Amino acid sequence: MSAAALILAAGQGTRMRSATPKVLHELCGRPLVLWPVCAAQEAGADRVVVVDAPARALAGVLPEGVELAVQELADGTGGATAAGMAALGDRLDGPVLVIAGDVPLLSARTLAELLDAHARSGAAATMATTVLEDPGGYGRVVRDASGRVLKVVETKSDGDATPAEREIKEVNTGIFAFDAAALRDALPRLRTDNAQGERYLPQVLDLLLADGLTVAAQAIDDHSQVLGVNDRVDLARVRALAQAAIHERHMLAGVTIVDPAATVIDVHVQIGQDTVIEPFTSIRGRTRIGRECAVRCSYLLDCTLEDGVSVGPFAYLRPGTVLRSGAKVGTFVEVKNSDIGARAKVPHLSYIGDADVGEGSNLGAATITANYDGRAKHRTRVGSGAFTGVDTTLVAPVSVGDGAYTGAGSVITEDVPAGALGIARERQRNVEGYAERAREAQHAGEPARAPDARPERQG
Repeated sequence: MSAAALILAAGQGTRMRSATPKVLHELCGRPLVLWPVCAAQEAGADRVVVVDAPARALAGVLPEGVELAVQELADGTGGATAAGMAALGDRLDGPVLVIAGDVPLLSARTLAELLDAHARSGAAATMATTVLEDPGGYGRVVRDASGRVLKVVETKSDGDATPAEREIKEVNTGIFAFDAAALRDALPRLRTDNAQGERYLPQVLDLLLADGLTVAAQAIDDHSQVLGVNDRVDLARVRALAQAAIHERHMLAGVTIVDPAATVIDVHVQIGQDTVIEPFTSIRGRTRIGRECAVRCSYLLDCTLEDGVSVGPFAYLRPGTVLRSGAKVGTFVEVKNSDIGARAKVPHLSYIGDADVGEGSNLGAATITANYDGRAKHRTRVGSGAFTGVDTTLVAPVSVGDGAYTGAGSVITEDVPAGALGIARERQRNVEGYAERAREAQHAGEPARAPDARPERQG
């Protein structure tokens, strides 16, 4: 069913104790507010409007096609809905979903079921409800003896509800489907005669009932879907649930996650079948991992791994990294903005930044690309089948040709031609008798030096 959706995100969430607006706190790689936005889009909403505070903090994070409305005065959920309806305009005549911006676990399927129930009932409003053992500060759903919805009472302050109403465990989730015309007519009539002095959206239900219209309720059995986030304790609680769902999705698709409790995977991550993710791994951002890969105790952010890649343990793959089919990045290796060719190896103790490494090359232990000269980044290019010796520093911009070698301990500042050996280090010499002279100098309280050694420059 085609519908519009209003995401009420204007509240700042002072209980977060943060300079960041509540709905911009990150949850598994996506700001809180974008979880209900994505759910509404997947449920078929053809227009989505997010209601923000006057500072417009959300303007830079909303995806293309999502509209922004501003609630100029912080006068409650009713005021936020009025601001959103103004943005939708007077021509809208279909159903309108109204969703709180801090309920990230709400699924598209649940929203679609709410819209379907609303259409079947012919009601002016359909409210999503759930039953909580500890309903806390949620608004309570008051029904008559036949089960018909009478009203919703708020419980933010003592004066908002009676003791009997506070004992009710069925709560308003803050998720509604409204007939657009009925909602538009009711909003200007909202009152502020409550303890908070705000315009409460649930009061619309009272007005619709008083007008002789029908209000329906759609129960949500999985109450975790409507958990709100008011502080960082709540955020941790929903993060655990969201992360578990992400893990389950990947495992059911054929990915082995050895220890889900010790693994972090963001919502946009893609992982292919028969890949194994070992404990203490974090896979963040929009990382894409192919089939039959192995990732061990490593941190990956916005990178791409083709099929058959091996990473870790203790590797750090930063944005822009691409590991081609069969490549290996090993222990204590950091790679940034680099393309590591098929079957190429960076086995251990290396930093590879802003580099292109050809297929089948092997970068020895402690290979470093010196990519930054203090002003700009420069690129290093290593051809196919190349081999760098241990403790090689490649000072960019520089190239190592196909099949070329570098000697261990070299600082390469000039291009190495294909098939050549690049050596850039002082020739070794041995000073005979140095140890004995060192002992004699120590007894005499003098520094020991090689015969032609000069004092080090001071200062």
